[in-house]
Parts: sequence; C-alpha cells; structure tokens
Amino acid sequence: MSNSPSSPVVVIAPDSFKGSLSAEQVAQAIASGVRRARPDADVRICPMADGGEGTLDAMLTKGGERRTLAVSGAAGPVREALTGVLADGSAIVETAEVVGITDPVGMGVPVESRSTRGMGEAISALLDVGVRRFFVALGGSSTNDGGAGLLAGLGLKLFDAQDRLLEPTPEHLARVVRVDVSGLDARLADTQFVGMSDVDNPLTGEHGATAVFGPQKGVKPDQLVAIDAALARFADLLEAALGRTARNLPGAGAAGGLGFALHMLGAQFEPGAETVAREIGLDAALVGADWLITGEGRSDVQTLHGKAPFIACRHARSADVPATLLSGGVDSAALPRLSEYFSGCFSPAPGPITLEFAIRDAARLLADEAEQLTRLKYGAR
Repeated sequence: MSNSPSSPVVVIAPDSFKGSLSAEQVAQAIASGVRRARPDADVRICPMADGGEGTLDAMLTKGGERRTLAVSGAAGPVREALTGVLADGSAIVETAEVVGITDPVGMGVPVESRSTRGMGEAISALLDVGVRRFFVALGGSSTNDGGAGLLAGLGLKLFDAQDRLLEPTPEHLARVVRVDVSGLDARLADTQFVGMSDVDNPLTGEHGATAVFGPQKGVKPDQLVAIDAALARFADLLEAALGRTARNLPGAGAAGGLGFALHMLGAQFEPGAETVAREIGLDAALVGADWLITGEGRSDVQTLHGKAPFIACRHARSADVPATLLSGGVDSAALPRLSEYFSGCFSPAPGPITLEFAIRDAARLLADEAEQLTRLKYGAR
C-alpha cells in the first residue's frame, strides 16, 4: 500500500458493459468508488470503445454534437440513427447504430435481403452539412452486402442483364452485370475516411467476410458459397469500373464487406480502440498519473487481441503507469495471460449472483469494488 502524501491521479478508461452500462456509466461508477476512499483523488475519465457499439459515445466525450438522421435500416424501412460531429468537424458514423446486429427490425429479414444503404445515406447527409472527414466504426453489423448498399446510398447504381436497376443486397448481387459509378457523389473526391476495425480479413474466400462472419449474421451453410460468389462478382465489376483493387486488402471483409467499399473510397484503416484512444486524448490523461483502471463486460484471452482494455493498458504501460482490470467477469483460465499485462484482474461480483442481478446492480457493484481497490492501493481518507 502506498502512503504517498500527494493526491492520487487515477485514469479510468473502460469499455461499456454491453447490456448493462455504457462506457461513460462504467467510468462514473468506478470513479465514485475511488472518491469514496480518496476524495482528494484527481480522477480523469476516458471512456473507451473498440469500433463496435459505444464508439460514437466514446468519441464524443471530448466534445462535439449528436445528430439524429433518418436513414434506411438494414431491412429497408427508414429508422432514426445517431451520428456525431466532433469538435474538429469530423464525423463519426457507427455501423452498429445504423445497421446493427442488435436491431430486431433489421434482423427480422434474411441476411441476403439486408443492405448497408443507410450508411451511405448517413454519409451523404453529413456531406451536406460540410463534413469532409469521417470515422466509420465497423463493429456490430448485421449485413453482408460487400458495402454495395453504402455505395448505392452515395449514388452507385447496379443493373442486371435486362438493364433493370437492382437493389444492393446479396440476393441481387449475383445478377449484376453492370455497375454505374458516374452518379457517385462528386464530394467524395475530397473526403477522407478512416475505417475503425481490428478485422484484417479479405472480402472473399475461406477467410473472407461471408465464410468467417456470415454465420453469426444468419448466413446458412448452404448459402455460403453463393453469397461469397455474389460478393466476388460485385467486386470484379466495381474494381474494373473504378480502376482500383481492394478485395484482398486488410479489413476489406470487415462488417460484411463494408470495409471493401471504404477501401474503394480510399479509406485508411486503424484499430478501433487505438483510434478512440488517440481521439479522446488518453495519452495526455496519463501524464502524471499513477494508476489506470480499465475493464469490459467480460475479459478473456480475446481481450489481448486489440480490445479496448488491452489498448488502454498498453498506453498506460508506455507511460509507466500500472493498469488494473476491473471487468464484469474474468475468465479464470485467461488469468495467466492477462496478468502478463495487467497489475491485477478483478470482478465486482461479491459472490455467486444471477446475471439479472449483475446487470441491474452493475454500477453499485463496480463502485464498491473500486473503493476497496483504492483502499488497497492508497489507503483511505
């Protein structure tokens, strides 16, 4: 236990506890526990995300405004979706918010009938208000259309052998014989895109979007080959029309091939959590700090593959700041690996509890555990 006379400086940088608390709510709960033990603590809150659900909220914590847009959902009908314009004029469009896998309406139609058109419509609406730099968070999509919908929302047209206009969904991509790129929004030429994703899969093939991620979105085993071939056909035509090859670039298979469409627009790709850490100023918050607390709903070995707590920990270690993991659940089998990076891994569960109880009382449980950890580290005042 440290008995330093100086006030503690604690950075709190968790991801959300999905289904329970947002990253901001998690951070505030932990902060309240820290302050119970040490009211004098300098607590710096930096909610994190990794490119999936919650990225919009995290990116806006340092300023900006939310904008609600009426766009096409994955199933077609118009829905309201939140986007954000950051303080520097950049925008954040979260795939999980527009065509997310948690949207029951979008998931209510077969995956071969879902489209990312709403993503293109959101980008178009933000172009209308002057945005020329976009962060696109690619996690949590329900779609597998190769990004055809996004591009259709920006002016791309698809035609069949009878020159009939086709909808940009997987079930129609196999019939495309011509793509017309002449109507693509001219403003895209001076627009920058940053794709936020840890996925490095190509668009097609055994490691592609359909084979790897399709089943979790509803692609049936007997559909895998046909849908993958449809995406390949679309890629052949689009790459020829735009004079650019992107299907095998890392990230092309992200979000059911949405990454491919972004690559075709010249996007740069970055790990989601690294982008969030940079944009919210995590490194600046760590200056002079002596402790970082991070966490997520459940931690296991996958946490070490670019998840938000691991990225927060890595930044803390670079600043010579010890990092503690406080997650809703911690896989005991992963403790040896996690302990190579974190200075202690903890769960707020006081004993055997139901999932319902854990979700309902998550904030209180986190605050209680954070208070006890703070007492252990600094003592109490």
